[in-house]
Amino acid sequence: MTDPDHLWSGNWRDRRRRPAERPELTRLPERPPDEEPTAVHERVAAAPPRSRSPLVPAVAGGAVSAVIVAAVLLGTGLVDGSPESSTTTVAPLPASTSGQAASPPANGSVGAIYAAASRGVVSVQTRSGSGTGFVVDSDGTIVTNSHVVGSSDQVRVRFGDSGRALPADVLGSDPSVDIAVLHVDPSQTGRLYPLTLADSDQVKVGDTAIAIGNPLGLDRTATSGIVSGLGREIQAPNGFQIDKVIQTDAPINPGNSGGPLLDSRGRVIGVNSQIATAGAGSGNIGIGFAVPSNTVRRVVPQLKSGGSVQHAYLGVSTAPSLSGGAEVGSVNAGSPAERAGLEIGDVVTEVDGERVNDPADIATAIADNKPGDRVSVRVRRNGQERAIDVTLGNRPARAVP
Repeated sequence: MTDPDHLWSGNWRDRRRRPAERPELTRLPERPPDEEPTAVHERVAAAPPRSRSPLVPAVAGGAVSAVIVAAVLLGTGLVDGSPESSTTTVAPLPASTSGQAASPPANGSVGAIYAAASRGVVSVQTRSGSGTGFVVDSDGTIVTNSHVVGSSDQVRVRFGDSGRALPADVLGSDPSVDIAVLHVDPSQTGRLYPLTLADSDQVKVGDTAIAIGNPLGLDRTATSGIVSGLGREIQAPNGFQIDKVIQTDAPINPGNSGGPLLDSRGRVIGVNSQIATAGAGSGNIGIGFAVPSNTVRRVVPQLKSGGSVQHAYLGVSTAPSLSGGAEVGSVNAGSPAERAGLEIGDVVTEVDGERVNDPADIATAIADNKPGDRVSVRVRRNGQERAIDVTLGNRPARAVP
């Protein structure tokens, strides 16, 4: 089992180390601008990645419990421009099926892919550190990690090691999926080379995976490997779960955060976000994680328009039940689950007409819903089956501890 850490941007020279007991997930922090590179990571408690296992715990001490939320940005996303405005649906970005015009042919060499794609990769610099980003359109839209920009409303981006740093506005950030959207004035950049987004649902284990980023401040470094796992779960900066995550053995290190993970056609299949490290060590051990491109496709238009992404929220913690299903371990106060009458000890067997075999199935079952939708939750209580209607709420800014 891994003890997850995350790859935060910032001053990571002085972060505390942990005993070398087991691998940890780490968000990719960056070298502060005025410091020499080291390999120390800031550690933030999270849960191990695993396929079709309980959702990432967001409850202190709950190794087997999990906050049940819907990653609805994988389905329908909403924009909330202001407290007074109404919510409107925003269409996702299209997925490319053939690669960008300047990209190499299918099964191109790493060198050809790098030559075509690296021009669209940038360094993202904040007051406390730096990361990576990549251009997604000719309007100057850049994608990076939410944890790279932090609370900044403006950062600086650099196109190439010899390019000048340009101001970029932070149009929006969604910590629930660790994605942020920047904008740079295209009149200041010269020609832009947008990368295309692939359909990440078509990615298979064994596919080529190429990462381009700025590890330890080394401009546009390329590493390659394969997609080594699919359907992983990692913890977002706000404590909730990111699902459908892509695992790769392509070496990524501090500085790769926010950079693209590419396929053999030079298309983006994910945004590099976290790595597993061994104990007190912080180097790459061949396990990296990327937020899938289909998540990016849905979130970017919403954040680009200046809105915030709303996520459906149930508000319980569950663990696998020996009799099948997911047993409720706690119910968050004031949550939709509490208002609907879900209780500790209930075993959830079905949500919205879909069978629940383990806690992860709950999030999957409501992934296409949005706040305000009504779903039927079937539970086993005291040996009897009953259906409880729940009106899903809007996920809070942070997971309830």
